[in-house]
Amino acid sequence: MPMTRYDLAVTHDWEYDADFVGLIAAAARARGLSTLLVPPGEAGRVLDDFRSGALDFGLLVDRASGASPEFVELQALALSRGRDVLEGLDKLRWASDKATMHLEFLSAGIPAPYTLILPSYAARPHLALTPRDLAPLGAPFVIKPANTTGGSLGVVVGATGPAEVLAARRTFPADKYLLQERITPDDRNGRRFWFRGFYVLGQVHLAWWDDRTHLYAELGYDEAAAAGLEPVYALVRSIARVSRLRFFSTEAARDVRGRLVVVDYVNEICDMRLRSAHADGVPDAIVGRIADRIAAHAAEAAARRTAAGGEGEA
Repeated sequence: MPMTRYDLAVTHDWEYDADFVGLIAAAARARGLSTLLVPPGEAGRVLDDFRSGALDFGLLVDRASGASPEFVELQALALSRGRDVLEGLDKLRWASDKATMHLEFLSAGIPAPYTLILPSYAARPHLALTPRDLAPLGAPFVIKPANTTGGSLGVVVGATGPAEVLAARRTFPADKYLLQERITPDDRNGRRFWFRGFYVLGQVHLAWWDDRTHLYAELGYDEAAAAGLEPVYALVRSIARVSRLRFFSTEAARDVRGRLVVVDYVNEICDMRLRSAHADGVPDAIVGRIADRIAAHAAEAAARRTAAGGEGEA
């Protein structure tokens, strides 16, 4: 049976990812790339065909690796065969741990909020904290689980004392917790200086992001430069080096004291819903540029394989 080869494969399982996946596929087709989209219903068949050698691909964009055993196995097999995977599960797990990232950021000189890292409740159920221990955080402060993520799950933004810390640690007893000073962003001309930075395969895209409403607004380079925000681009690139991820988002703020601080370290699976379809979605232009960059990366890899005599083989 002849092998079917694709330049790009995209696994996906979230209904709200359809627009983003469609944009990646359209950008790939515009470059003449062969593209395979793999929804959950096709995961088993694609895995069997990849395992048997009936199909192959050069780049796997994995938006669903944790959704089913078939997706997990497909990614693992792709990595074992030397395929390019965006991103590997081990990398995602490491970068998603906020406690680990906090320590890595400190070592790399990346500015982060003042933070206390607590062991899990399961490991230290009788950990005693006094108001004096919490005083350096100020009041109110923020409580975050280190690994339980998604939609601010488990985050307490207005904590004031030890009782709230204990209650939070009991919520996800197997998780470590971060206690952080609460960052108040600068506010000028009705604009809160809180940003979402997207990193994708060497590119940085910025957007305003309101921490209260969760609404985005575009932030182009010229506007960022005029507002003295050019250092945010370098900050996002530093996070890429530390996290070792090639596609992620992060949150940073310039606070009322003029400090540039990374507030939410690494969102390893970016929510790429379009603003045109969802009020709190990412500006369409940014999503389009990210999709185009992924397609360009697949095209660059395909060109290298052809130049090396692979005739498009992965």
